[in-house]
Amino acid sequence: MNFPVKQVTKRYAVIGSVLVLAGLSILGKAIYIMTVEKNFWEQVNDRFIKENEEVIPTRGNILADDGEVLAASLPEYKLYMDFMSWEKDPKRRAKEQFNRDSLLHAKMDSICTGVHRILPDIDPAEFKELLLKGREKESHHWLLYKKRVSYITYRQLKQLPLFKMSANVGGFHTEEFKMRKNPFGHLAARTIGDLYKTDGKPRTGLELSFDSILRGEKGSAHRQKVLNRYLTIIDKPAIDGYDVMTTLNVGMQDICEKALSDKLTEIDANSGVCILMEVGTGDIKAMTSLRRMADGSYQEINADAVKNLYEPGSVFKPMSFLVGMDDGYIHMTDIVDVGCGIKEMYGRKMRDANWRSGGSGVVTVPQILQKSLNVGVSTLIDRAYHDNPRKFVEGIYRIGVAEDLKIPIPGYAKPRIRMPKADGSNWSKTALPWMSIGYETQIPPITTVNFYNGIANNGKLLRPRLVKAILHNGEVVKEYPVVVLREHMAKAEAVKNIQDCLESVVSVGLGKKAGSPYFHVSGKTGTAQVWTKSGFASQYLVSFAGYFPSEKPLYSCIVCIQKGAPASGGGMCAPVFKRVAETVMAQRRSDDYTAARDSNNCLNPVVSAGSLTAAQSVLEQLGIKFTSPVNTEDAPLTWGHCNTTSQGLNMNVVEEVKGNIVPDVRGYGLRDALFRLEKLGLKVKVRGIGRVTQQNMQPGYHFKRGQQIEIILGDPEDIPAAERDTTQQNAEQTKAQPNEPEDSELTPTAADEKKYQQTEQAQQQKMQERKAEKAKQNQAEQEKKKQPAQSKPKKQPAIEPKQSTTSAQKKRDKRADNKNAKPSATSSDKKESKRGTTKSANTSKKHKPAD
Repeated sequence: MNFPVKQVTKRYAVIGSVLVLAGLSILGKAIYIMTVEKNFWEQVNDRFIKENEEVIPTRGNILADDGEVLAASLPEYKLYMDFMSWEKDPKRRAKEQFNRDSLLHAKMDSICTGVHRILPDIDPAEFKELLLKGREKESHHWLLYKKRVSYITYRQLKQLPLFKMSANVGGFHTEEFKMRKNPFGHLAARTIGDLYKTDGKPRTGLELSFDSILRGEKGSAHRQKVLNRYLTIIDKPAIDGYDVMTTLNVGMQDICEKALSDKLTEIDANSGVCILMEVGTGDIKAMTSLRRMADGSYQEINADAVKNLYEPGSVFKPMSFLVGMDDGYIHMTDIVDVGCGIKEMYGRKMRDANWRSGGSGVVTVPQILQKSLNVGVSTLIDRAYHDNPRKFVEGIYRIGVAEDLKIPIPGYAKPRIRMPKADGSNWSKTALPWMSIGYETQIPPITTVNFYNGIANNGKLLRPRLVKAILHNGEVVKEYPVVVLREHMAKAEAVKNIQDCLESVVSVGLGKKAGSPYFHVSGKTGTAQVWTKSGFASQYLVSFAGYFPSEKPLYSCIVCIQKGAPASGGGMCAPVFKRVAETVMAQRRSDDYTAARDSNNCLNPVVSAGSLTAAQSVLEQLGIKFTSPVNTEDAPLTWGHCNTTSQGLNMNVVEEVKGNIVPDVRGYGLRDALFRLEKLGLKVKVRGIGRVTQQNMQPGYHFKRGQQIEIILGDPEDIPAAERDTTQQNAEQTKAQPNEPEDSELTPTAADEKKYQQTEQAQQQKMQERKAEKAKQNQAEQEKKKQPAQSKPKKQPAIEPKQSTTSAQKKRDKRADNKNAKPSATSSDKKESKRGTTKSANTSKKHKPAD
C-alpha cells in the first residue's frame, strides 16, 4: 500500500503555516505590548504585582517612667482618586466607566460637603472643580489633598459616599506613611529626639541612640493573584521594634520647662538648662535646654544640658572644699582674712563679688561658701596645694567630677579637667587658684548636678540613668540597673561638712531665694563669665545647684541661665529651683489618710472653706471630731467654712446665693472654687498656688453669664512674673523698696562698670590732691623750722622763779599803783604771759636731751 505523501505534506504545510502565523501573531502582540502598551502594563504591574516587596516594621515606642507614650509611630495617609476603569475588555471597560462616572456625578455634592465637614480648610466648590479636573485628565492617581491626614480622619472619610467602596469600584485609595508623633508636643524634644521627614531616619536624641532597637527588622512579601484577586503574600514577616522605657516623668518635665521658660522670658535671657534627678537611683526625671528664638520664644533645639561644656563658676567651690577636707588640709574651724575682697595672686587680682562694698574681712569656711568668696576659696586651696597642684586635680578626679557618665544622648561631652604635667609645661601659678573657683575647667551641667546628687546621697555617687528597660509586647527584655560610680566620694566627715555648708548657703547665705517655708533646701549659687574664642564675653552663666529636702533628700536639681549683665545665680536661678522643688513636692501626695495621722500630737487641722460635705467626709476618714449642722449622708452639696479652735472644729453653713451674684470664694481650694464659679456661668482665670486669697469681682456683684473672674491663689508675690497682669507688674515696679538688700553676687552692667570707674577715678584724683596738699604743708613746716635757726634769739630761762607775795606786800603795791596811776595788766595779758611761760617751759623740756 502506497503512503499518500502529497496529501500528508499538504496537511503538514497547512498546519505549519497556521503555527507560523500564530507565532508571528503572538510575537507581534508581544512587541505591541512591549512598545505601545508598555506604560499601561507597567502601571498594572506596579499596582498589582510586586516581587520581593519590603514589609516595613512598626517602630517601637519611647515611654515615660510610668508607661506613658512619649513618641510613637502612627499612620498618616495621602488621599488619591482613580477616575478610570482598569478593565481590558472595551465593552466591559465602557460599562464600568459609565457606572463610575454616574456614581461620581450623583454623589458629587454629598462628597464635597462631607469632605468640607471633616477637613474645614477645603472649600466645597473648589473640591468639586478638583474632582472634575481629575476626571477630565482621566487620571488613575489624582491627588485630592496636599496634606497628610491622620488615621482617625481617614476613617471618617471612608464613611462618605463613593469613598467607602473598594478602590477597584469607587476609585478612592490612599498612600500610607508611618509618622513619628509625640503626644506631648515639644516636651523633652531633644532628649527624646526626632526623625528626618524625608527618609524617616533618626536625627537626634534617644531616637538616634537606640535606633537599632527601635526600628526592628524589615520583612519581604510578594503579590499573587488568588481567585481573580491579588493578595499580598508575606514571605518573611517583619519584626516590630522594641519599646524603650525612660526615666523621664511627664509631670516633672512639664514643671521644669514651664518654670524655666517663665524665668527666661522675664529676664530676657539667651538660654537656660534645668535638670531634675532622683537621689536614690540617679534617674533623670526631667531635662530641658531652652534657647531664645528669633521671634522671642524659647524652644529646645539642642541638648545643652549634656552637650555644652561650661566653666561652672562658684558651684565648683564645694568640690574644691570636699577635696581639701578629704585630704585633711581644710577644716570647718579654719579662718581666712579676705580683707577688702581683692587679693593679688601671682600677678593677677582675685576679686570677691562684694569687693566694691568693702569685702568680708575675717571669715570661716562655712561663711566662705555662704558668701561665695573667691579669695577665701583660692587662698585655702593655694595654701594647701601650691607646691603639689597635681594632688588637687587628682582629688577632683577621685571624687568623680571628671567621670565619663556615658549619657545615651548623641553629642554628650565628657568633662575636661586639665591634669598638670610633670614638667609643668601646661600649668601656671594662677591655674590652681582660678581652678578652685570654677575656671580652668569645662564640665556639662549634668556632671555638676550629679556631684550634688552624690553629696545628697551621703557620698554615694551614681551614674545618671536615662533609660530603665527595653520592652517587647509589654515584657522586659533588657533592664538597665543602677550603676554605682563611687561607693564613697570622700570621707564621711568631709561629706557631712559639705552638706552643712550647703544648707547654710540657703538658710543664711546667697541662696535664700531657693528656700521654702515647707521644707529645707541645700545648694550653692554660681556665676561665671562666658569664655569665647576672642576672650571673655559680656555674657554670664549663672546657676544654682542643690537638693531637697535637706534632711532626707529625694531630688537634686540644677538651673543654669546664660544672659548679659546684670546676672546673679542666687537672684535668678534660685527662684526657678524653688518653684520646681515646691511643685514637685506638692505632687507627692498620698491618698492613704491613715499615713497622715499623728498619734503623738492630736492638733486640730485648718480646713479650707468650700464644700462642707467633702470636708466632713475627709475628717471622718481621718477620725477627727467636728460639729456640723449638715448630715454627710443625706445633705446635698453645701457651701460653708470651718472654724478651728482649741475646743474642736465647727462647721458653719453659708447662705446660698441665688441669681447672677458673685459668691465669696476666698479661702476655698481651687477645685471647689472652680466648681462653684463655673456652675454659675463664670469663666475663671487662675493664678498662683494654694488657696484663694483674692478675687477681682467682689462678693455680691451682679455679673453676666460668660463674664471672666480672676482668682489669686496663695501669696501674690509667689506668682511668676510671666503669669502676672501687666497692671500688676507696673504697680510692683512703681513700688519703692528701700529695705530690699542688694544682691552681692549680682554682676554689674556696662553702665555700672562705667560708674564704678568714674567713682574710682574721682577718688584717686581726690587722694592725689590730698597728697599734694599735704606735701605743701610739710614743705612749709620745714621752711618754718629753718627760719628760727638762722635768727636765733637769746636763750631765756626755761622756768621763771616763782615769787611768793604776802598780803602786806600786795597792799603796798596797790597803794603805789594808785599813787602813780599806772595802768594794770589785764587778765588776758596775765593769761597770755602765763601761756607763754608754760610754752617756753615745755619747749625747754622737749629740747633738754639735745642740750
